[in-house]
This record gives sequence, structure tokens and C-alpha cells, in this order.
Amino acid sequence: MSRHVAIVTDSTAYLPPRMMERHGITAVPLTVVLGDRALEEGTEISTRALAQALQKRRSVTTSRPAPEVFAATYREVAESGASGIVSLHLSGELSGTYDAAVLAAREAPVPVRVVDTGMVAMALGFCALAAAETAEAGGTVDEAVTAAEKRAAGSSAYFYVDTLDYLRRGGRIGAAQALLGSALAVKPLLRLDGGRIELLEKVRTASRAIARLEEIAAERAGSAEVDIAVHHLAAPERAAALADRLRERVPGLAELHVSEVGAVIGAHTGPGLLGAVVSPR
Repeated sequence: MSRHVAIVTDSTAYLPPRMMERHGITAVPLTVVLGDRALEEGTEISTRALAQALQKRRSVTTSRPAPEVFAATYREVAESGASGIVSLHLSGELSGTYDAAVLAAREAPVPVRVVDTGMVAMALGFCALAAAETAEAGGTVDEAVTAAEKRAAGSSAYFYVDTLDYLRRGGRIGAAQALLGSALAVKPLLRLDGGRIELLEKVRTASRAIARLEEIAAERAGSAEVDIAVHHLAAPERAAALADRLRERVPGLAELHVSEVGAVIGAHTGPGLLGAVVSPR
């Protein structure tokens, strides 16, 4: 049995399954509560079902994994040969997932370093990939953590949403910010700042907001070697068009991923979400 440093993340990293398999990354699922049903993200609820529920204004909430779920994951990973684990998770400002992982790590059979990346979606996914690549090269737990933290520090995430109402309902953005975003029917652009979702700009129309999102992402990328992820919820045409334009505008583009977010992030943003994650290598 080979000894290695294993990488664990959570389902909000939205890593492509082939990438997780290639790098041996394990994702612990968060839960979406639809009415009185608790459903695991990624396996038990589709984004289409989520979008339909939101459009019908059904009750949708989200929940962190229980510490016992993390504990079972750490045991399984250790039994597969891991000598240490790096557990990377979405911002603690947005979820209690990090806290649950910390509780479980205390009883794990091998050393576990739990990291609040301050990120979400592929901004988190790129951190997990950086850690995995370091581990594959023979890096230690500390070196894998350093690689993930460096990637997090350089990454930026920007989002367009049709309305701030879903973020307000879930307590992920303040009522005052939501009111500002709703004033005069402006379209909000958001960013992840200090692990929190903050209102970045208010734009008059959806088309102008999406054009501004493209401009911000391209400016942030500059000429450096970067990976970019374009996310959406129930807006595949918007996402494909944005991805095509960024391919043309970003000279240092290494990899570009286009994916629909899962139910947990979708529950807080609503249909129409369009996001761009810029992550320098």
C-alpha cells in the first residue's frame, strides 16, 4: 500500500469528475433541503430540479456535512494508504463546513490539515488541484497546504445574478446591500472578498452587466498564465458565449472550464447566475 498525502474537498468545488478521478481528490457532499427532504448535492438533486423549485418559490435551504461524514471520509482515505490529509473547503463566512471538518480531524487516524480557503466553486477547485499536484510530486502536507493557500490568495471570483433576493433570503448578503441591488431594477455584479459575497457594481441592464463581467475578468487575468472557470445556473448559452469571448481576450489562458454550479450555490444565487473565476498559476 503506497503512502501519500491525500486531498479532500467538498462538493462546492465543482471539479469535473474526470479531474477528481485523475488526481485522487475526494469531495464530501453538502446537503440541500427541499421542503422536508434532505438531498446530497451532486447525487440526489439535479440543478434542473433545483431551478424548478426556486422558480416555484418552494422552500430551499442548505446544510453543511455532519462531522461524522467527514470522520468517515478521513477513515476511508487513511485506509486507502494516505499518510496525511489536506482538507480544503469553501469559505467559513458562507458555511459551517470548515468547522465540521475541524471537529472530525481531531479524531482522524492520520494527521489532517483543514483549510478555510475563503473561496467557493472553481476558485476552491483550483486550490484543490494545486494541492493535489504538489502531493503527486512528492510534497508534504505542509507543502500541499502552502500550494493551495498561494492559489487561493491569487484567485478572484466574480458573479452576475439576476436578483439578490436569493442571497438575501439565505443570509449570504446583507439586507442593505440587497436593497441597493434592487433599487431602480439595476443588475448586480458581485465578488468574493475576504470570504464574503460583496456587491461590486450596479449595472442598468443584464447585457451590460454581463459585458462588464467579461471586462473585469479579462482585466484581472491580464497577460499572466491563468486558469479560468465560467459558471452558470440554467444559463448555458450565456456561459458558452462568455467563455468564447474570454478565450479571445486572455492571452495567457492555460485552461478554461465551463460548468453549471451545483444545487448548494444555486440555492443562494438563483437561475441566471453567470460567474467567472480567474486563477493565476
